[in-house]
Amino acid sequence: MNDADNALNAIEYAGGVIAVDSGFTRPQMAACYLLEGDGEVAVIETGTNASVPRIEGVLAARGWQPEQVRYVILTHVHLDHAGGAGTLMQRMPQATLLVHPRGARHMVDPSRLEAGVRAVYGDEVYDRDYGTLVPVPEARVRAMDDGERVELGGRELLFRDSPGHAKHHFCVWDEATRGWFTGDTFGLSYRELDTAAGPFIFPTTTPVQFDPEALHASIEMLMASDPQYMYLTHFGRVGDLDRLAADLHARVDQFVAIADRRVGDDPELRGEAMRADMYEALREATTAHGVRLQADDFRQVVWGDIVLNVQGLEFWLDHRD
Repeated sequence: MNDADNALNAIEYAGGVIAVDSGFTRPQMAACYLLEGDGEVAVIETGTNASVPRIEGVLAARGWQPEQVRYVILTHVHLDHAGGAGTLMQRMPQATLLVHPRGARHMVDPSRLEAGVRAVYGDEVYDRDYGTLVPVPEARVRAMDDGERVELGGRELLFRDSPGHAKHHFCVWDEATRGWFTGDTFGLSYRELDTAAGPFIFPTTTPVQFDPEALHASIEMLMASDPQYMYLTHFGRVGDLDRLAADLHARVDQFVAIADRRVGDDPELRGEAMRADMYEALREATTAHGVRLQADDFRQVVWGDIVLNVQGLEFWLDHRD
């Protein structure tokens, strides 16, 4: 990968924040971030094993040596965020992996994580998208409790527990830019859905730990800091946060209502019905937002998330009592 390729894979924001396109699934679907401090740098989200050369390339293009990476930070251990952690840690010899306490053991021994992901996605998708998970030595893993802080080259990072999408999820506050690295807690906002009205956002309710009440509370927690930006893994930096937070709350409730309407339906049929309902809800909302994508292009952007969201909602229906 040459420097020109690296430039195409990265977006530089003010304040020493660089989004690296992880290459997962399609362009600008998932981001890893570099957070630059004085003499040291952190990587926030690793993507999959296939993302590691992209991260290394952008680090090199910006003049960073592997030994200058102080932290590798995972918002949670879903593999589009964390699948490349072990491989990246092998190549960043001075780095410490910072992860939620509920996720730390899965980085040290990823066998149960792999089994769970295979159960959700199937072997063919797992082998295609994720490959072999590399364990991280326990001595190089630090579990970050709610409210803990670290210093990175003159900037302070705050870690806050943020369940709702997953119980092993935290968000990271960067005071220097007044921004949160949100993982999946603040939803999905793809640049293909941007219009003159700004970004469009919707929640991710993927298996198996979706909790709508917890997700509402986590969104409120993030907004209580009066942030200027959210750095989304899916995808990139967004502002206009009061509007987006209100939209996100409303769509969490809308997705729950889509599930509630199917209580008592034949389990073999309800998933198809819920996917159709969610597709129509998002198509209507994006059209009102000014999105003018053709149906095939729109489906390409949202369908994968619809499938996973419905799987998560079905699991929540079956286990919420």
